[in-house]
Amino acid sequence: MTTPIWAPSSDRIDDAVVTRFRSCINARRQLALADYAALEAWSLESPADFWVELARFSDTRAEWGDGPALVDGHRMPGARWFPAARLNYAENLLRHDGDHAALIFVNERGARREVSRRQLRTEVARVAEGLRACGVGVGDRVAGFLPNIPEAIVAMLATSSLGATWSSCSPDFGVNGVLDRFGQIAPKVLFTADGYFYAGKTLDSLAPMAQVAPQLPGLAAVVVVPYVDAKPDLAAVPGAVRYADFGRASAALRFERLPFDHPLYILYSSGTTGKPKCIVHGAGGTLLQHQKEHLLHSDLRAGDRLFFYTTCGWMMWNWLASGLASGATLVLYDGSPFHPGPRVLWDIAGAERVAVFGASAKYLAALDKAGFEPAKEADLAALRVLLSTGSPLLPETYDYVYRAVKADLQLSSISGGTDIVSCFCLGSPVLPVRKGEIQCRGLGMRTEVFDNAGQRVIDARGELVCAAPFPSMPVGFWNDPDGKRYRAAYFERFGNTWHHGDDALETIHGGFIIYGRSDAVLNPGGVRIGTAEIYRQVEQLAEVLESLAIGQQWEGDVRVVLFVRLRAGAALDDALRARIRDTIRRNTTPRHVPAKIIAVPDLPRTLSGKLVELAVRDMVHGKPVANRDALANPAALELFRDLPELAD
Repeated sequence: MTTPIWAPSSDRIDDAVVTRFRSCINARRQLALADYAALEAWSLESPADFWVELARFSDTRAEWGDGPALVDGHRMPGARWFPAARLNYAENLLRHDGDHAALIFVNERGARREVSRRQLRTEVARVAEGLRACGVGVGDRVAGFLPNIPEAIVAMLATSSLGATWSSCSPDFGVNGVLDRFGQIAPKVLFTADGYFYAGKTLDSLAPMAQVAPQLPGLAAVVVVPYVDAKPDLAAVPGAVRYADFGRASAALRFERLPFDHPLYILYSSGTTGKPKCIVHGAGGTLLQHQKEHLLHSDLRAGDRLFFYTTCGWMMWNWLASGLASGATLVLYDGSPFHPGPRVLWDIAGAERVAVFGASAKYLAALDKAGFEPAKEADLAALRVLLSTGSPLLPETYDYVYRAVKADLQLSSISGGTDIVSCFCLGSPVLPVRKGEIQCRGLGMRTEVFDNAGQRVIDARGELVCAAPFPSMPVGFWNDPDGKRYRAAYFERFGNTWHHGDDALETIHGGFIIYGRSDAVLNPGGVRIGTAEIYRQVEQLAEVLESLAIGQQWEGDVRVVLFVRLRAGAALDDALRARIRDTIRRNTTPRHVPAKIIAVPDLPRTLSGKLVELAVRDMVHGKPVANRDALANPAALELFRDLPELAD
């Protein structure tokens, strides 16, 4: 059993929100749940009761109606949660009023803006009135092509207040990438900024909007937020109206209460293998799941400052927004996390007294590579929880966090995805942290690992699944009326069980290790190898900034090919190749050792920063890559075409 690298003090356990939740359940239900393990077991054995208690504890505003909390709980898909309930997502996020900050916005140029809860409510009412005037109502779609600015939160909440459905992507998406997404859902109103800032550059959003807007049938208005220019020229954008002129300042705030699974969000799959899937998420399931993850797993309290480095094109933006329901202040950032230097996000964390800080695993690994130590550069006294997602958090990065960020800290690697707009596995403030492991499954989530025969396995590699329904399962896919594509995506492999497509292991103490996506698993000689196992070893070397591994079909088998992006001044000579192979062999198995190691100047990644192993594999094998517009740097794919090093 792995020795914990951190454990909460008894005072911290006693003070945790989840401990208070457990006490409330014991009192209300006359139970004797003695500890977190007992609470977790009860949440799996009595899921309907668990979610009812979570809704009560979080003070979710709804008309719950009569009848059971779960109908057809044996069906997956097909289970229905709170079928008699009616609620509004925005009403729950805006239930707090007053002068306390709801949003704090900072960008890479040092601009700072604060929006109080009262101001947020007023702005949402105004923008909602503007949407009504455009004919937006229940079931219509509203889209955002926006940086992570307060107006994105306002527009989303205004949309939700009306019972319309919000969808967004970040402004670094190209024209075709935007049309591949918004073109499928036909928004009635589109919000955009005039531009955005990244890595010291000012980038234009109006030129792409001038091309996008005419190709969206039924678009009634394009609402432009002046962000990089106080008076942008809107002449080229059809139907453009300035944000300040949209709606009436005196409008009253109103909320449409709708069924629990009424569509709240449309999120998109990465789209690297074809047009992105439009994944529809319901209001009630999203709200309850996020409140559970904020309160019980992240120990978020009213008045806390919550930060996650994200764009509006990543589900973590939706996750972050829900923090308002728990009374937290959201800290928003627009720009590069390394501009003007690696300390930028940590300066914000210190200055704004951030309690819960989130970023990608790659970001934390990059800080480690750069030798940057946040503890020496910023006042992190308020920081209690550090969240990491986007890819597996390497064991060495756990060491880095406790050495260079803060010794007394809940470090939570979390894993789930766009598919469920939440997590299957995540952290707990009352459990120890073990290096390289996610602390636990989500409460109320029967997250398990199956072997190829569909049997649960513990302490063995297999497929990550969820074996029982949960409220944040998608309502479905857009334009999939019979649900065929939805079922094919998650339920064909193991029948009445959600198959997530992650290569994973459940540890003997209830933690989880994610090795990567199952479809990127390497199989040399029939042995299952996760790419993250290779990256963990290679990226310890100072010369290697990042790496990407694929399996190349070769002589009737598969051979492992490793691509490395090197630090400036480093060269991939025979000595470095030997060190890479030796490091992998010593710390894994001979099967993990790549047959070929090739240096490349860039690695292709999605717009949310994830490396695209499958696209590289297709290029190496001469197959077409279907949707290059889903990539942040599609030109990098050409680096892998017809490589002479792979011809022998």
